[in-house]
Amino acid sequence: MDTCRRTNERPRRFSKPSGSLHPPTHESFPIIKVLTFAYKNKYAMLNFGAGPARLPLEVTRQLSQDIIEYQQTGLSILELPHRGEAFGKILSEANALVKKLMQLNDDYEVLWMQGGGRMQFAVLPMNLLHSGRSAGYIDSGHWASEAIRYARHYGTIMVPASSREQHYHSLPVIHEAIPEDWAYLHITTNNTIYGTQFHDFPNSPAPLVADMSSDIFSRRINFSRFDLIYAVAQKNIGIAGVTMVVVKKSLLQQAADNLPGILSYREMAAKNSLVNTPPVFAIYSCLLTLRWMDSMGLDKLDQLNRNKAALMYAFLDESNLFKCLVPTGSRSNMNVCFQMKDEQATGYFLDYAASAGIQGISGHRSTGGFRVSLYNAITLSDVEQLTAVMRQFEKKYDKR
Repeated sequence: MDTCRRTNERPRRFSKPSGSLHPPTHESFPIIKVLTFAYKNKYAMLNFGAGPARLPLEVTRQLSQDIIEYQQTGLSILELPHRGEAFGKILSEANALVKKLMQLNDDYEVLWMQGGGRMQFAVLPMNLLHSGRSAGYIDSGHWASEAIRYARHYGTIMVPASSREQHYHSLPVIHEAIPEDWAYLHITTNNTIYGTQFHDFPNSPAPLVADMSSDIFSRRINFSRFDLIYAVAQKNIGIAGVTMVVVKKSLLQQAADNLPGILSYREMAAKNSLVNTPPVFAIYSCLLTLRWMDSMGLDKLDQLNRNKAALMYAFLDESNLFKCLVPTGSRSNMNVCFQMKDEQATGYFLDYAASAGIQGISGHRSTGGFRVSLYNAITLSDVEQLTAVMRQFEKKYDKR
């Protein structure tokens, strides 16, 4: 049963508490003092931002050391030669760990490209949408819609399913058969702005392409179902500045051969992502995060992420002040989006949370409300602290 209900009933209005609702002091709200003190022994702020996102503390510490000197080379990681032996080892290990975590064999290539997700929105159709062919795109949110807009510069785009009319609060359902002659079918697996996530993937006779930018390595799935996967680094892999592309070698053979090397999947694969000077530091941050994920194991990370999301949604479903608009079958384990039943409380709570050392929870500028991102480096304890602050605010605000 969907306990996060949408209703036509007017939301219950809550009376403002007596006294000031300026951001609370530690003295006026003791639990904040305890939580903030405990958290500052780790990071100065508890960052639930959608990206650039929190890095594991072990990764941040190692990066800070390697900025001074990388492995007794006498060089900072920031000045490491990109064609030298040291970076060659970084690149080789990163590629191997990607395949290990995804349980992929040598039928796939791992590429590290620049330009972010928007560049992939263009590079993908540049490479694969040629010879008068069509491609399919599932329209499940803002970034899926942007990918469609970019792709239409290069060929005919079909949209077999869309949830635009539902304001993207639920996932679209494909009712028609996917043509085998499409160049590919594109899906955005997680939608950061609206808080929806695909938990099942379409069976496509055409090559299946996925933008996994906001849920890559967050769960155990059969990655071999996909012919091409791309993901920006700054959510679950590393820092901003590089995009990981994993592509099946057989698909590379179908790529256009008349593109500049920097835009060509085939050329990037042939030159091991060294068509130009790669973002060395960003790729190294990915390697450290990949090591951390490998030490954790994807199955463990999957369960931790499910537990974190379950804690957030359980609180929202029981709350008298906060509400979620996403039905249970469409909810994301990475981005929990919600609003206030009393919209006047939104600003008060943002200030309240900031005073408790919590940031990055504002909703996207197009939707308002709140968004809590639960990427891999966020711990269950972090979510427990956040829900404790939300619960205490609700008690303080709602004087029923």
